[in-house]
Amino acid sequence: MSTSSIAHDHTPLLRSLSLGLAVLLFSACASGGKHKGDVPEGAAVTPEAGEVRFPDPKRATLKEGLFVDLDSLRLFARGMTKRQLYTLLGTPHFGEGMWGVHEWNYLFNVRSNPDGDYFTCQFQVHFDAKGVAQVGYWKPQACAALLQPPAPPAPPPPPPAPMPSEPVRLSADALFAFDSATLTEAGRRSVDALLQQVRSASQVQTIQVLGYTDRIGSDGYNQVLSHRRAQAVRDALVQGGVPAAAIVAEGRGKADPLVNCTQGSRQAVIACLAPNRRVEISGLAQAR
Repeated sequence: MSTSSIAHDHTPLLRSLSLGLAVLLFSACASGGKHKGDVPEGAAVTPEAGEVRFPDPKRATLKEGLFVDLDSLRLFARGMTKRQLYTLLGTPHFGEGMWGVHEWNYLFNVRSNPDGDYFTCQFQVHFDAKGVAQVGYWKPQACAALLQPPAPPAPPPPPPAPMPSEPVRLSADALFAFDSATLTEAGRRSVDALLQQVRSASQVQTIQVLGYTDRIGSDGYNQVLSHRRAQAVRDALVQGGVPAAAIVAEGRGKADPLVNCTQGSRQAVIACLAPNRRVEISGLAQAR
């Protein structure tokens, strides 16, 4: 058989192979090839650890980044469409288009303090083949905390407890030794027991400390003694944390007696007049 005969006999087969190859090449050109990020129809984009690659920030169309509203950013969720994400966060910052791409990248700036300092986070969103957001990635990973809801504000502190409407009366006999303006140990413990209440009330009120004596003795002496005792209680309150500017100490001497005792021996009268020897602590209804 001649060479020309062999070529003639295989011509139909060669034509068939050439036609098939042309169809394959045409199909590949028409489809543009398989994109690296292509996924099956409706499938989620879930790359394995280490496969998420962030673009170089220098390539961003918004190299300085965008200050993002964190409340808006926290609305990001799986299932959002590209149009919804575009409305929420704006145009991606690396020139990605709307159609035919499977990831968007952003550069977000976040204030770290009220003075204007900030840090920058990269945020990458992956879409499935239908353009539905499936997952978001952060660089650095610590930026993922931005999507956490803000901590609820601390409850306001309870309002300060006001002083009772009636003055708190402390017996001078229990606070001081006879004819003394120095607090005894028992007297100091009595004042300490009132400290928290007075400290709270001093936040909104002026605290008044008034010293009183009984009628025995001269008016001048009783006035001085009552003031020294009021001052001693004031000093103890200040040492316990009550602001000094919140406390006014006064001596009233034998004024405003609670009881009147006229009969009996001197010792009996002195014992009867004990309620008059006192220190009163009250909150005045006025702002500091």
